[in-house]
Amino acid sequence: MQKVFEALASTVRRRILAYLSETELTAGQIADRFDISKPAVSQHLAVLQNAGLVESEKRGQYVHYRIVQENLTNTLNGYLQNVCPVSRPLKRESKELSEQAETQTASDSLPPQ
Repeated sequence: MQKVFEALASTVRRRILAYLSETELTAGQIADRFDISKPAVSQHLAVLQNAGLVESEKRGQYVHYRIVQENLTNTLNGYLQNVCPVSRPLKRESKELSEQAETQTASDSLPPQ
């Protein structure tokens, strides 16, 4: 999770994620939207990839990038549940339900007496 938050700490990387939120873009298309060098954009993309927030696919001579929606959503959702006071009782209840289900499963697997 540390890598995700380090990746999200950069305004440029958050903007890249915003650009990728609805479509795939090539590295060149992404670089065209910024006033920084293409190698700098590549470094930002590498950080996002290393954090698991974007993935790339080489097609011909171009590398296409897309957001990994499930990872980003799950990471942010987990973070919000940890800091949001409204979610704490819900998480506690969810844990209790999980423990009850585990107990029930364990008792169901016992042989009849």
